[in-house]
Amino acid sequence: MEKSNARLLSLDILRGLTIILMIIVNDPGSWDHVYAPLLHADWNGLTPTDYIFPTFIFIVGVSIVLSLTKQSEKGLTRKQLVRKVLLRSLKIYLVGLFLWLWPSFDFGRIRWVGVLPRIALVFMVCALLFLYTKRKTQLIIASLILVLYWLVMKYLPIPGICMPDLSEPGKNWANYLDQNYLPGYLWRKTWDPEGILSSFPAVVTGLLGMMAGFILISKAELKDKLLKLFIMAGSLLILGDVFQYLMPINKSVWSSSFVLITGGISCLLLALFVYWVDIKDQAARFKMARAFGMNAIFAYTLAGIFYTFFYSKKLWGISLSTTFVDQAIAMGVAPKLASLVYALLYVVIIWIPTHQLFKRKIYIKL
Repeated sequence: MEKSNARLLSLDILRGLTIILMIIVNDPGSWDHVYAPLLHADWNGLTPTDYIFPTFIFIVGVSIVLSLTKQSEKGLTRKQLVRKVLLRSLKIYLVGLFLWLWPSFDFGRIRWVGVLPRIALVFMVCALLFLYTKRKTQLIIASLILVLYWLVMKYLPIPGICMPDLSEPGKNWANYLDQNYLPGYLWRKTWDPEGILSSFPAVVTGLLGMMAGFILISKAELKDKLLKLFIMAGSLLILGDVFQYLMPINKSVWSSSFVLITGGISCLLLALFVYWVDIKDQAARFKMARAFGMNAIFAYTLAGIFYTFFYSKKLWGISLSTTFVDQAIAMGVAPKLASLVYALLYVVIIWIPTHQLFKRKIYIKL
C-alpha cells in the first residue's frame, strides 16, 4: 500500500467508470433478463458493452507512459523498471488465476487466460516496448500486427478447414490455435475470447493508449493536447470504419477493425474527460468513479470474490440475486429493470470498501 500522489484525475475517473461498467455487465441480477446494450455481440458486430474491456486496456497503455516516465525521472534505472514491470505483471496474472479458481480451487478446470491475464500480458509487453523502443518503432509494430493479423485471419489456409471464414465462430486461426494448443478450460469450449492469437491485437490496443499517453506528457498546452487527442480519436474511428470492410468488427477475436474502432472511442472518451475534469474542473462530480479508478484491480478482484456470497447458492442455500429479481418481478417490476437494479446495488456494495480506501488516500498496488 502507498499513499496517493498527485495523479491525472481524468484518467483515474475514466478508469473508475470503466470498472463500474465492468461490474454492471459481469454481474446482472439474472442472465435471463439483461438489456441488449449490456450484452456482448454474439459474434460480428459491436455493442456498448464491447467498448468496456478495450477501453480499460487503452487506459493501461496511457498509464504505462505516465507512470514509467515519472519513475524514470525519479532516478530509477531501466533494469529496476523492468524488474517492477515483470513483478507487477506476474501478480496481476496470479490474481486472475485466483479469481478463476475461487472458491472451489478445482485445478482440473483451470483457465489459463482471461481478463486479468490479458491485462497482465498487455501491460508487460507494452511496458517493455516503452522501455526498449522508440515511439516510431512502437507505431510500426502496432501497424504490422494489425495488418499481419488481418492477412492471417482472412487469407491463410487452416489445416483441415481450408480458407478462414469470419462469418461464424470455428473457422479461423484464433479458434484453431486455442483448440489445439491452449491448455486448460476454454471459455467457449473450443476457443477463448482471451486466447492465444487475439492477444496480439490486444497489445495494439495498449500501444494506442501509449500514443495517447505520449500526447499527455508532451510540453504542449493542455488545450493543444486535447486537440491532438480529438484528432487521434477521429483518425482511428475513420480507419476502423474503413477497415471493417476488410475484416469485420469482432471482439471475440479482437479483430483489427475492432482495435481501431474501440481505440478511437477510448481516445475520444479520454479527450472528453480531460476536458471535463482537467480543464473544466468537474472532478467533484465523479467522486465515486475516482474511488474505483484509484483502486481498480482491487475493486474488480473484490467483485469476483464477493460473487460467491451474493450470487451463488453455496453459502446461503439460495441465490440472493435470483431471489431479489424474482421478488421484484412479483411486485410488478420489469424483469430486465430488476436485474439491472441488482447489478447497481452490487456496485454500491463493492464501492463501500473501495471508498474507505479512497478516503484514507491509499492505493493497493499489486
